[in-house]
Amino acid sequence: MSPPSPAGFPPRPPRARLYEQVAEQITAWIETNGLAEGDRLPPERELAAQLGVSRATLAQALVALEVVGAVAVRHGDGTLVTGAPLGSRIVEAVRAHADRLPEIIDTRDALETKIASLAAVRRTPEDLRRIDAALASMARAVEDGDRGVEGDEEFHAAVTAAAHSALLSQLMGEIGELVRETRIESLSQPGRPRNSLAGHRAIADAIRAGDAEAAAAAMHAHVELVSDVAVLADEHADGPAEDGRA
Repeated sequence: MSPPSPAGFPPRPPRARLYEQVAEQITAWIETNGLAEGDRLPPERELAAQLGVSRATLAQALVALEVVGAVAVRHGDGTLVTGAPLGSRIVEAVRAHADRLPEIIDTRDALETKIASLAAVRRTPEDLRRIDAALASMARAVEDGDRGVEGDEEFHAAVTAAAHSALLSQLMGEIGELVRETRIESLSQPGRPRNSLAGHRAIADAIRAGDAEAAAAAMHAHVELVSDVAVLADEHADGPAEDGRA
């Protein structure tokens, strides 16, 4: 929400949230240090110290930068610069992501809840094998300390395929990039990959049992979990006091 402004004057622009400010600092640091596509950022502890922010806020800023395509997080290889020319527009890009996130989640809930219900009725043995393979892939990634983004994508793609609805599959494809934003945002929350994997297993169990109502309920609960992300939390709106910035 924009701060109040005197009568007769246009509304003041909304104050940047702390993680937005840090995201802007990071992009400025990248430019100042001449980093190019494929270059690696310093470890989070070191970068947080250089910027004078907590690691929690730095991590949130890096996730926001990853979502808008400025950096890429590679398990075991750190955070890499992608070369996306965001420059001074970074705060606008990050804020645009946060603004559209609730609508993406609502759309995903509507589509995927129905998809899970249909999958419970229409799944074939091959569909179940594909769902199980995706679960195993994500479980391996999570055990290795990764977020499991690829396994998460494979699972939802397998469930969508099991619904055997060409139109629903097309609609999911059309919002695929937007859903990936919510996926990265959610799986970057502490403890979330394991919780997400448990949600996937509940969905898979209901689909395997042919229980359409339970599958829909499990998918709805899973998408609700996805919607609980730090970028939407009110307490981050004015954050400098709790962050301990130098």
